[in-house]
Amino acid sequence: MEDNMRKQRKDEHIERFLQTEYQGNNLLSDVYVETNSLPGLADKDVDTSTIFLGQKVDFPLYINAMTGGTDLSEEINSDLAYIARTFNLPMAVGSQKIALEDEAARKSFHVVREVLGRPHTVIDNLGAEADEEMVREAMAMIEADAIGIHINVSQELAMAEGDKDFSRFEENIRRICQAFPGKVIAKEVGFGLSEVVGKKLVEAGVAAIDVSGYGGTNFVEIEDLRAFDFDYSEFYSWGIPTAKAILNVRRASEEVCLIASGGIKTASDIVKAIILGADMTAISGELLRFLLFGGRD
Repeated sequence: MEDNMRKQRKDEHIERFLQTEYQGNNLLSDVYVETNSLPGLADKDVDTSTIFLGQKVDFPLYINAMTGGTDLSEEINSDLAYIARTFNLPMAVGSQKIALEDEAARKSFHVVREVLGRPHTVIDNLGAEADEEMVREAMAMIEADAIGIHINVSQELAMAEGDKDFSRFEENIRRICQAFPGKVIAKEVGFGLSEVVGKKLVEAGVAAIDVSGYGGTNFVEIEDLRAFDFDYSEFYSWGIPTAKAILNVRRASEEVCLIASGGIKTASDIVKAIILGADMTAISGELLRFLLFGGRD
């Protein structure tokens, strides 16, 4: 029964995402970039490739975590993996907790590795409540190269069936980092990260931090559309905008690999994020809309 409820919730998240209307401001539109009229190089000299978690990729962008666990999400993950393979981009899967509890759900996640193949980077995904054994199982499921640990306090608070105990998150992340050094990406889910939290994550030993700021997919609105007993609309504006979150985490550490996500939609967003201090960017919602409304091609 619980597995069926999880599957229903997975598909509901996609359906409600497509119904969201609130447009938050990630503040990247307020970033002003001065033009350089004497760049001192030719267009052919521009190299957009970068090294991400030890693997060379053609562009500082990857497909961020979205879904998995149902027939619908298996089709979506297959299409996303095809796109990632076509453009040599890394890809993260959605939360794998459902697949740890229901073996039938595993194919919807493993399809990413099947389609993407090697040597492309695949990132697994579990919540901050996970332990080392759960992470090990999730990695094996998709032959993952890195571990995405999502921190989704705001979403869980808005979710009727959400977990409300966040007391062990920091300790769990520290233990996972110790068990899998150099492989852990700590990731918000659309509400941004403060400088204080950035420092705690660096001290815990994470290899990378995805700020996932306010201004993109809004999980408070998504959960609000699923709920009928509360009105969470006053909290649609909750979160740290992506531009500010980038500055926060970069102040927390000059060395940590910083991933900018949260309303990344355009080439200009990517450029501005990198200028602000990001090493890598990630996209989810914008790509999902194009895929579901326009098709893979």
